[in-house]
Amino acid sequence: MNAEIKTCQNCKASFTIEPEDFDFYAKMKVPPPTFCPECRAIRRMMFWNQSNLYRAKDTRTGKEIFSTYPEQSKIKIYDHDHWWSDAWDPMEYGRPVDFSRPFLEQLQELNLAVPVPNKSVRGMINSEYCNQASYQKDCYLCFNGGNSENCLYCIGFQRLKDTMDVCAAFNLELCYEIYQGENCSQCFFSSDVINCRDVWFSRDCIDCSDCFGCVNLRHKKYCIFNVQYDKENYQKKLKEFDKGSYRALANIKETFAKLYYTAPHKYIHGIQNANVSGDYVYHSKNAHDVFEADGLENVRYSENFAPTVKDSYDYTNWGENSELVYESVSCGDNCRNIKFCFDCWPAVEDTEYSLGCHSSSDLFGCVGLSKKKYCILNVAYSKEEYFALREKIIKQMKEMPYVDAGGRIYSYGEFLPSQFSPLAYNETIAIDYYPKTKTEAEAAGYVWRDPDPREYKTTMNASDIPDHIKDVQDGITKEIIQCSHCGKAYRILDQELLFYRRFAIPAPRHCHQCRYLRRLVIRNPRKLYDRRCQCHGKTQASPDHESHPTGTQCPNKFRTSYAPDRKEIIYCESCYNAEVA
Repeated sequence: MNAEIKTCQNCKASFTIEPEDFDFYAKMKVPPPTFCPECRAIRRMMFWNQSNLYRAKDTRTGKEIFSTYPEQSKIKIYDHDHWWSDAWDPMEYGRPVDFSRPFLEQLQELNLAVPVPNKSVRGMINSEYCNQASYQKDCYLCFNGGNSENCLYCIGFQRLKDTMDVCAAFNLELCYEIYQGENCSQCFFSSDVINCRDVWFSRDCIDCSDCFGCVNLRHKKYCIFNVQYDKENYQKKLKEFDKGSYRALANIKETFAKLYYTAPHKYIHGIQNANVSGDYVYHSKNAHDVFEADGLENVRYSENFAPTVKDSYDYTNWGENSELVYESVSCGDNCRNIKFCFDCWPAVEDTEYSLGCHSSSDLFGCVGLSKKKYCILNVAYSKEEYFALREKIIKQMKEMPYVDAGGRIYSYGEFLPSQFSPLAYNETIAIDYYPKTKTEAEAAGYVWRDPDPREYKTTMNASDIPDHIKDVQDGITKEIIQCSHCGKAYRILDQELLFYRRFAIPAPRHCHQCRYLRRLVIRNPRKLYDRRCQCHGKTQASPDHESHPTGTQCPNKFRTSYAPDRKEIIYCESCYNAEVA
């Protein structure tokens, strides 16, 4: 089959369906999509609240509890422990299929009727203010992560200890302000660091220790702004940088930025890949238009995974030994052959158009079921009845699709309309990856909800915090501080202050949410461009570079998330390795 150019029925942009895409759709027995890849991603992300925690009332008791969903949403909420107990039965909400109405309309009615747990957590100890999390102990405001202890303000992580303010991080201890870090100890204000120790203000360093303000180093020690020192002079030089001062911190970052833009950068963040396009992709093959993932094989238009994911398209968040997943979000842990699903885990198989289902198989249009089989709209059928009714529903969905207020058509093969989500655009991960103003979001047909203003009387401005951490008094932990960026209130906890003092880090002037957003600035937008390697041959740094003649530009081309107007110098992998490795 030849490639086809389609027009997105949402944003009206053109997009291409390649022959290999048609092969996947045939394998999954679904029609090709009618929304472009970006609109499909946004629609999935509209169901995923990664890092916001709200106060809402338990539908059963009326008690105020922390919740994934805000009070203004129409969803019914049960306390997590009660939801998982045998005290209620989601099958009681089951209903027969009404073939006189669109099926998705009936699914949404079921979705609003069946209660959801207030949080998605398991194995938590003294970590009440965390969500989308598992097996955390003594953690605070940590989201989308697990197996960690004594951590604060971390997002997208696994196996952390005594760490604060990190994103997309794995196996860290005593680290602070990290984006994309793995197997590191005592690393600070750095990104893309692997197997590093005692590294400050650095990017793209592997197997380094005792380095400060460095970029593109491999197996190095005692370097400052990429200049090599011996141990004695390194320690002496380091004392010139008063990193405990907030003003000095800004100067250090400015000096590093100048070095960063003079160094070459590989067109993709990733290692040990074969036939891959996207960014922050590791140990993968035959994966395209994928982001922030590890261990992919035959995957496209997908993001945010733990290893491994195989033979999947349009899949957002989780993974972990899952395959044959299409147009689904926050599903994982040994899932197989699931389509158009949200929050289905673990070991969910052969399931379509279902939400919040667990350890089940052969479900179609179900909500909140656990350990069930052959169910449609939360009604159980025999195996023969189930498959006959499933085919009849699919036929009806094609003949009588759901049509939203904007005229967008949702036939069988499309994920749920964004309006079905109990969350607004600005309450989901979508706004982090595809930033929009309220006007832009509403113009695109997405719901926007202004936050409920909770008035906290601040007792000091962030600008009044002493410049140096040594001058910050114990009493600051009693203050309610006004963020110097967004104006919202935040606190500095006792354990935070101890951490800042231990490592001579200035007390933060921004709230934890603004600090998170500033870390995301490091990440390139999820858009790919066709570019050519900017290497021009041998340099003083790499006299053995012989991939192409000196003074001539490398002919290699690639797709990269670095836009052509960016200041970074972008190399292909072979030129980058010759220069850096």
